[in-house]
Amino acid sequence: MLEVQANGFGPSVLSFGGDTFNTSVYLRRCASAQAIEVGYATGLGIDPLSQQLKTAWKNGGLNLDAVQMIDGKLPGLYLIETDDKGERSFHFWRESSAARAYFEAPHTVLEQNAHTYDCIYFSGISLAILDDTSRQRLFKLLKKVRATGCRVVFDNNFRPKLWPSLEVAQQVYRQAFAVCHTAMITLDDHQAVFGLANLNEALQHAQALGMPEVVIKRGADSTLVRESPGAPWQHIPTTRVDQVIDTTAAGDSFAAGYLSRRLLGESALVSAEYGNKLAARVIQHRGALIPPEAMQDLIFHPVN
Repeated sequence: MLEVQANGFGPSVLSFGGDTFNTSVYLRRCASAQAIEVGYATGLGIDPLSQQLKTAWKNGGLNLDAVQMIDGKLPGLYLIETDDKGERSFHFWRESSAARAYFEAPHTVLEQNAHTYDCIYFSGISLAILDDTSRQRLFKLLKKVRATGCRVVFDNNFRPKLWPSLEVAQQVYRQAFAVCHTAMITLDDHQAVFGLANLNEALQHAQALGMPEVVIKRGADSTLVRESPGAPWQHIPTTRVDQVIDTTAAGDSFAAGYLSRRLLGESALVSAEYGNKLAARVIQHRGALIPPEAMQDLIFHPVN
């Protein structure tokens, strides 16, 4: 999405971002291109801004074969305002965004090439912007590729304003949990989606989920991972940070760090440790995407 940073009328800064996009960028950075190839699937318009976005993403090393350029559509847009205490508020304009129309095409590259992917990652926001027909088409695709060994990863990012009702969100989230191999759960989002009384109840509910691998993110509290059904829960402490500058993309970067190590063959415990380390680095910088050089020491390079 296009991102406008402004307080009222006057000077503003135009950028771009979004949860799955942030994760794709950090995943691209977490290992060399020889170790992990990262693609991004979304819809864009054929307008100049969309073309600039595509150029910037390509320059960042993302494979954009699955991006669809849709005539008559534009990127979604959101406005960030900051109050005197530094607290941010968001306003969204995405009702007719190109990403919502992704599955309106008879065939998509994502569907045609799905058999070539080792991992597909999507989020609760991905599901919220699609209509029900598009969601069912995505679920059908994910069920098919998971059966062939693709790691299907669902991140439960939840934005209530994007859903017509809590009941609809709950139904869709249950479908997402049913098709995924790995669930990445932000605990307070899980509580909100299912209307649970407190975080302890939300934790019990999340730990009862039936997919093979579950990761539970709890802010500054230790991350919980269960690597396979019946395996014990492991507690991975978060990385201490003396001064938090901006928590934007903390969860997105954790997801990228975790997935990068799992795709490289590491255990869930080692992967969560790395995800926490990367998230700690990210929240010490302003903005969703920190400068690449700020995480240069965390990049994996294969040994020839």
